[in-house]
Amino acid sequence: MNTIHRPIAIVGAGLGGLTLARVLHVRGIPATVYEADPSAAYRTQGGQLDIHQDDGQRALAEAGLTEEFRAIIHEGAEAKRILDQHGKVLYDEPDNGASRRPEVLRGDLRRVLLDSLPDQAVQWGHKVTGIEPLGDGRHELTFTDGTSMTSALLVGADGAWSKVRPLLSGATPEYTGTTFIETYLYDADERHAATAEAVGPGAMCALTPGKGIAAHREAGNVLHTYVELNRSAEWISAIDFTDSAAATARVAAEFDQWAPELTALITDGETAPIDRMIYTLPNGHRWERVPGATLLGDAAHLMPPSGDGANLAMFDGAELGKSIAAHPDDFEAALTAYEEALFSRTEPFYAQAHGMLDLMLGDRAPFGFIDFFTGGPQGQETARES
Repeated sequence: MNTIHRPIAIVGAGLGGLTLARVLHVRGIPATVYEADPSAAYRTQGGQLDIHQDDGQRALAEAGLTEEFRAIIHEGAEAKRILDQHGKVLYDEPDNGASRRPEVLRGDLRRVLLDSLPDQAVQWGHKVTGIEPLGDGRHELTFTDGTSMTSALLVGADGAWSKVRPLLSGATPEYTGTTFIETYLYDADERHAATAEAVGPGAMCALTPGKGIAAHREAGNVLHTYVELNRSAEWISAIDFTDSAAATARVAAEFDQWAPELTALITDGETAPIDRMIYTLPNGHRWERVPGATLLGDAAHLMPPSGDGANLAMFDGAELGKSIAAHPDDFEAALTAYEEALFSRTEPFYAQAHGMLDLMLGDRAPFGFIDFFTGGPQGQETARES
């Protein structure tokens, strides 16, 4: 079988990789995205994202997709409230339409990007099994189906457990000590009225030191929940998540005596609970220039979730695309310029991400998190378990 050659190969059809492909496409530069999933509909794409004006929205503008982005905004979803474990509202901010961070579903945004690309730009069902440097910046990729291809420029947009990252860096993700457990409630207003009222029209967090319940109202009357726990990897591994009932009961036990309208987000979940252990790369992760290869998004700068990850990934993709377009005959010049800006741009976000996790689950939770929104201390209260 002949090996196919692609000038630019992008591994991973997440938001960052697709933004790169789209920014290149509108500039007349072909690229091929290789994705392990067999189709775009193979799995859900996560929850709601707030798209920031300074990076995510700029990236979509570079991709020529601002109107398409505006068409999928979930109006009213920027409302936010913070509760204590008894359901008492401590902070409530309505969506007045003045925020610069409108909310969209990740799946909707991914669909917009996919629809903007030519047929065959994304090669589904191509899970990478090996990458071999060939010299002169070229690399050969092999896939589980036995096929292979070579590239002149290889971009790892393949997330936390990137197959491309080891070409450039020996860094590996480390567990932060926090895990999120994902659940969903459907037809929330009709079937889970008290819980829907507690969550409100946008985002809700009920927080105490070391644990919390965060939920977001999504389009279609859906409540999407992340149960947040500071627990060891051993504690998590002791839970059998293939036994949904037992796993749900074990997680719910951590919230004994919490308000029932809050614990219903766990106990009444209509999908199997999914564990999302939170990993991070070393703060300020960077690498030496490797000919013909680079990284973007979580592959480059994995950090705890703080609302910045998707925005940074899309901005990485847009900036890399612009750099390639500025140096179409010199990929090394393009990658050098891109990486120099990438490292300085993303380094401050590590501290912000770890700081956000501490505000939500640290010793002053929930009042430290309230401070974040109000810009001032809320007294010396500490949240106590009853």
